Amino acid sequence: MDKSFEVIIVGGSYAGLSAALALGRSMRKTLVIDAGHPCNSPTPYSHNFLTQDGVPPTEISSVAKSQVEQYDTVHFYNDFAIEGNKTTEDYTIQTQDGSIFSAQKLIFATGLKDIMPEIEGFAQCWGKSVVHCPYCHGYEVRYKKTGILANGEKANHYATLISNWTKDLTIFTNGPSTLTEDQTKRITNHQIPIIQTPVKNIGHVDGQVQNILLEDDSEHTIDVIYSGPDFVQHSNIPEQFGCEINEHGLLVVDGFQMTNIPGIYACGDNSTMRSVALAVASGTKAGVVANKELIEEVF
Repeated sequence: MDKSFEVIIVGGSYAGLSAALALGRSMRKTLVIDAGHPCNSPTPYSHNFLTQDGVPPTEISSVAKSQVEQYDTVHFYNDFAIEGNKTTEDYTIQTQDGSIFSAQKLIFATGLKDIMPEIEGFAQCWGKSVVHCPYCHGYEVRYKKTGILANGEKANHYATLISNWTKDLTIFTNGPSTLTEDQTKRITNHQIPIIQTPVKNIGHVDGQVQNILLEDDSEHTIDVIYSGPDFVQHSNIPEQFGCEINEHGLLVVDGFQMTNIPGIYACGDNSTMRSVALAVASGTKAGVVANKELIEEVF
């Protein structure tokens, strides 16, 4: 396999495949490096994506890859990218098996890695009945008895937002509340209980939440939980190149998916709100802009 390309895309999920499609249709010699571990793999169905609403994520990505594979300038390599370097003329990416590939442009579609809290049952329910986004999951769990597992500003944000889908809300702060006095007053005025007792575990059946058990052994029947666990960048290679990370832990990009490092782009969950539709859109933009830059550099 040739090791030299015009563009290397690190990450072959929705954003990466979308970028690859744009580049394939631009006849760019492109390599997609991917190990096949998308961050939304626990989620059984994708929603809020026009023409694909309710379709399993694996089905969307499978169809997408089969379409991208029709373009003979796009190549795939199944491995983890572990290191990046800048040479005089281009960029290099090394994979876990020791292979080194080079390209003039890099697109990182590497996603995020969620850090599951140490609460028994949380990870087993994640993406199924413990969810993070009402735009992705809210309609399916509308009007249900809903818990918010969060504290401080995140709890306040969830309480405000999710009240659009259900009024049957309870906040579990999992320890002393860090909500401000004004936030607490506004939440309680909407008859939303705030429970500060630490959470012992989440009772579930095959990933479907049944209840929340607290450290004082009190039990609360709950059908679904909203929670936004901490996360880190799935790949540290952009940081190796000096790409800027904002206060939210996301790669900083401009309106054209460009990072602060010339020739390096980012798209998908690593740099924007989590959404399959937004990942696809940002991937298309990254591929189009990378091709445009390659044209302008020789014209």
